[in-house]
Amino acid sequence: MKNHSLSVLSIITTMCLFVSLNLMGQNKDLPNVIILATGGTIAGSAESGTQAGYTSGQVGIETMIEAVPGIKELANVTGEQLSNVGSQDMSVAIWIKLANRINELLATDDVDGIVITHGTDTQEETAFFLNLVVKSDKPVVTTGSMRPSTAVSAEGPLNLYNAVAIAADTKAKGHGVLVVMNDQIHSAHGVTKTNTTSVQTFMSPMHGLTGAVLYGKHEFYHEPHGIHTTNSEFSLDGVTTLPRVDIVYGAVDSPADLIEASIKSGARGIVIAGVGNGNMNAATLAACKKAAATGIKVVRSTRVPTGYVLRNAEVNDDENGTIASDELNAQKSRVLLMLALLKERSTEEVQRLFYTY
Repeated sequence: MKNHSLSVLSIITTMCLFVSLNLMGQNKDLPNVIILATGGTIAGSAESGTQAGYTSGQVGIETMIEAVPGIKELANVTGEQLSNVGSQDMSVAIWIKLANRINELLATDDVDGIVITHGTDTQEETAFFLNLVVKSDKPVVTTGSMRPSTAVSAEGPLNLYNAVAIAADTKAKGHGVLVVMNDQIHSAHGVTKTNTTSVQTFMSPMHGLTGAVLYGKHEFYHEPHGIHTTNSEFSLDGVTTLPRVDIVYGAVDSPADLIEASIKSGARGIVIAGVGNGNMNAATLAACKKAAATGIKVVRSTRVPTGYVLRNAEVNDDENGTIASDELNAQKSRVLLMLALLKERSTEEVQRLFYTY
């Protein structure tokens, strides 16, 4: 056990030394920002600049940095390639690796802010996950692009420039994890992707923008909603994976056996992307009530883009043992429930989490 502890300490010391060596010789008057690259469209390429199809995660972070004029005038910028996947292939394993690396870096005095490059398909989920498990008030900013690096009018370079500008700004401290896309600043809690291909895909429909940015010049309008980062009760200490939580999509005449199949496959939680105010048909509701009685946590969210899922409104949550997602969409409800299930919690306690995070 002693040798294992020394080995872990040695690895951490080496990593910190690596960061320090990378930052040596740089401008001491500038903040130090590290870009953690995970892949996505921003690192994608296509055979021509005008085709819709492309392959994500083809360009390395150093190449991306060199493609952004003026970025090193904002900060001492260093890049690390943590993964290089399309965000449809983002995984819990990468999430944990990313969060742990962020916490390691921000615990040092040598790092002032973090930027994460990420595909847009699941960017809101990664940002929300990090918002709950990062243990620093230093700026953490995610960004990406809707067009690959080879496209005509690729917006990735400017998005990266703006993200670094915000990560380098001490005024961004305490705002939790931010998503910077298309000259806008969103909170991880509020942001969602709304269009399949438009560069104006990210919106914050419930609480509005956190701020705006134009060629690195930015302004914050308000602080994000919900508890996050240093005030979050969630921790990844000793965590190597997350409990399985499945999303079941509500529709006309939805079969209840989808819930039963999820539970048989090992799901410890179910999120219903229900119709309207988190509603579901009688068969699905009966299956949810049965699942909740066995200890499976069932959260009622909605497939509708905006609005609250109210507790004990059209569905009697007290009677059925279900949890209302409040304003979290199904994908973010899944993230919060996975973290909630890292410890034993009552249904009432999980409901509290949905009201506060």
